[in-house]
Amino acid sequence: MSAVAMSAVPAGHQVLPDADAVARAAAERLVAVASARQGRLGICLSGGSTPKLLYRLLAGPEFREALPWERLHWFFGDERIGDGPEAGSNRRLAEEAFGDLVPGGHLHPIPTDRTPQACAEAYAAELVSWYGADQLDPARPLFDLVLLGLGEDGHTASLFPGKPEAQETEAWVVAVPEAGLAPFVPRVSLTLPALEATPLALFLATGAGKRAPLARLAAGEDLPAGRVRARGETVWLLDAGAAG
Repeated sequence: MSAVAMSAVPAGHQVLPDADAVARAAAERLVAVASARQGRLGICLSGGSTPKLLYRLLAGPEFREALPWERLHWFFGDERIGDGPEAGSNRRLAEEAFGDLVPGGHLHPIPTDRTPQACAEAYAAELVSWYGADQLDPARPLFDLVLLGLGEDGHTASLFPGKPEAQETEAWVVAVPEAGLAPFVPRVSLTLPALEATPLALFLATGAGKRAPLARLAAGEDLPAGRVRARGETVWLLDAGAAG
């Protein structure tokens, strides 16, 4: 990894050979988190090709028995909404990978069948119900682990550069009426305060398309992905393609 790119990520970053290795490293982190804690756990998922590899790995023979599925609750960092084929894509990704491993009521998808604002309000209410309060306590995380991706424009979840949603500091969930990248469909996204309310945030970045946003972060550009600071660790798992 170049010196420029290395300065774009925290000291705890890992450079791994390929996307499969990134998915495996993330799976091992998730198992470690689940093994270290008692009671229910909240995991916030992201969309994309690398998480797809991760979810299949978690549901496969190597990791399936290592996870306490009965204690895991799955949430989503963002979702595409509306009546188009893109709507609900992150939910479908998890459902198709996990199948019947997830007990009833343990998958918490973002609604997609209302206006963007109504979907955001409904998911905010879901998170408040899960958390048991409508204000975040610095001593108590919202999630036990947050998975994040890095867009080629530097976005994460559906917080796009130059859009007002990336500046939100109070609400946990926002409507995103206009996406910054294709597909240009309305979305709902968790905000930085919600994404950061975790002891561990894992960025999964794979492929040569991620070199440009990493270089922009290294140059000091203020991009949404670069603003995420988990309460404990913010770890970047990169493959050789992204690291350059």
